[in-house]
Amino acid sequence: MWMRILRAGLGAALAATLAAAEPYDVVLAGGRVMDPASGLDATRDVGLRGGRIAAVSATPLAGRVRVEVGGLVVAPGFIDLHQHGFQAGDFEFKVRDGVTTACELEIGVFPVDAWYQQLAGRSPVNYGVAVSHPGARLKTFRPQFNAPLDLRLVSFTAALGKAGERELAEMERLLRAGLDEGGLGVGFGIVYTPAADRAEVERMFRVAAERGVPAFVHVRSNGVGPIEECLAAAERAACALHVVHIGSSASRATAEALAAIDARRARGLDVTTEVYPYTAGSTRLDSAVFDPGWQERLGIAYGDLLWPATGERLTAESFARYRTAGGWVVSFTMKESDVSRALVHPGVLIASDGIPFENGVGHPRGAGTFARVLGHYSRERGELPLMEALRKMTLLPAERLAHVAAMRRKGRIAEGMDADLTIFDPATVIDRATYTQLAPSAGIVHVLVNGAFVLRDGERVAGAMPGQPIRRP
Repeated sequence: MWMRILRAGLGAALAATLAAAEPYDVVLAGGRVMDPASGLDATRDVGLRGGRIAAVSATPLAGRVRVEVGGLVVAPGFIDLHQHGFQAGDFEFKVRDGVTTACELEIGVFPVDAWYQQLAGRSPVNYGVAVSHPGARLKTFRPQFNAPLDLRLVSFTAALGKAGERELAEMERLLRAGLDEGGLGVGFGIVYTPAADRAEVERMFRVAAERGVPAFVHVRSNGVGPIEECLAAAERAACALHVVHIGSSASRATAEALAAIDARRARGLDVTTEVYPYTAGSTRLDSAVFDPGWQERLGIAYGDLLWPATGERLTAESFARYRTAGGWVVSFTMKESDVSRALVHPGVLIASDGIPFENGVGHPRGAGTFARVLGHYSRERGELPLMEALRKMTLLPAERLAHVAAMRRKGRIAEGMDADLTIFDPATVIDRATYTQLAPSAGIVHVLVNGAFVLRDGERVAGAMPGQPIRRP
């Protein structure tokens, strides 16, 4: 009705007044609204209309659907910038962990457009991806390779050789093409492409810089040195840089690595990093990570590796057997003190590095990262104030992708922002997945994506697939 009045020439102010008088599509009533962007932490009604937040009110609002959320926290939906699993089973766990946007930015994919097409209409959460340097490298050296490349296929990239000028030019062309198809940045798994020398990495950083997108990087090995390599290359290339999983990348040198990042940031480099709240990582046992010398590089032994499918700790014999077969392994490389140090650092955001779940097993970070930060580290251990924990999983990741217009409407609770919202019980939220047994997080009560419920009263809304692509023009 009010749009007809506006067209009749009665003015925008009157139209807005009449619009506010109409019932909202959904009203979340009486919840503790926490918005890290503004610092708001108060009881409010939140009115949703047309997939956006239309009102945040201290007085009651009328809605076609009114959901009482007293005693619960109403937060911006959690944004996971580091997710590898995008199948139906992976999504079920992400939704129950409060995630409303999931992006594959570490390795990325190749080709980009096919990935977006595959997910159209099939995702309950918003989704985005970077163009893959390992994928472009594989396509350059093996042009006949046509399968989409993601983290599951990095075992193919380790054997590729050093790039000459022809190969470097072709990789640049392929990365630009992926960015033209909407890639959010350039993803690097340098540890999985050992023949990619420093000159190659810096040259590909320059492709990201020329397009105004970040490089998302899994560094060459563990420790401060490989992180310094990428910081220096990003500085020379004038490229925005995001170092993935600082806990497992720096391992027991986390304090030194954070200091190095802080120093570069103080000098003007646009650099960020992330952490997941677990002391073990996970990757493919058949990847270059476990090439000879891995014990020294990672600082661990066979017994620090766990095979999730059986729950067994590996020996030299089982390591050789499973490496030949290929699959995911869990590696205990971190100290709790280093994980905590990264979690509480004000510039470090939260991201899961959730790997694809296969046959009902996988690393628990893909199922419980966000609930674990809220329940274990914030409530039980008191290491993070609740608002700071929420800032690390909403506003900071949205700001990392601020070069993408759609992300400037996420990670915030304010009029005009996207209605991506997570409503949880601060007294009960907790992760329940383990290294050998997957389980959904507890205490996440409602999740809305673009104004539509995908989780309501703790139950998945059947068939709800409101997720939209996060994509550069």
